Amino acid sequence: MPKKLRFDAKNEVRKLARERVGVVPAGRVIVPKAERAKPKHKKPPAEDDTCQP
Repeated sequence: MPKKLRFDAKNEVRKLARERVGVVPAGRVIVPKAERAKPKHKKPPAEDDTCQP
């Protein structure tokens, strides 16, 4: 015989909130700080190796 379902107030409140709010957007991925942070000072062109052949 399956276990009898009991009333769970926490689940009911969450269910009502989902009805009112609707679908919640997915969470965003946190980009590492090294990739999102811009350098404060640009390097002089002499030190930059990207332009040299």
